[in-house]
Amino acid sequence: MTFYRLAAVLYVVFYLAVAAVAIYLLVLVIKALRKYIASKEVRAEKREIRKSLGEELRENRLRCKMTQEFVADALGVSRQAVSKWENGSADPSTSNLLTLADLYGISPEALLRNVGSDSRQEEAEG
Repeated sequence: MTFYRLAAVLYVVFYLAVAAVAIYLLVLVIKALRKYIASKEVRAEKREIRKSLGEELRENRLRCKMTQEFVADALGVSRQAVSKWENGSADPSTSNLLTLADLYGISPEALLRNVGSDSRQEEAEG
């Protein structure tokens, strides 16, 4: 009979431990959600500060006093492709992005540092 009592006590202890862990996780999730909700203004401000990739590319091209045609010739693409990259209707390939950074005399990380994330991701955050 004592074996069954011991087993019953162990079951109760186990279920209490599981319930305690579940409550602890729920509290952590609630805290994280509250913190996320409270940071809405900060996220909105950062989103406004960040530039699009096209704006960053155009800004660097103008800083280097280059024309779209010159950049296109240097990369072996059409001037229309450079225009599409700068107005945001298309994105350059990774190899073209690396070549652009080299052409503008900056690192790829510096080129992408102020670029905002994908608009679909921003909408999911908001």
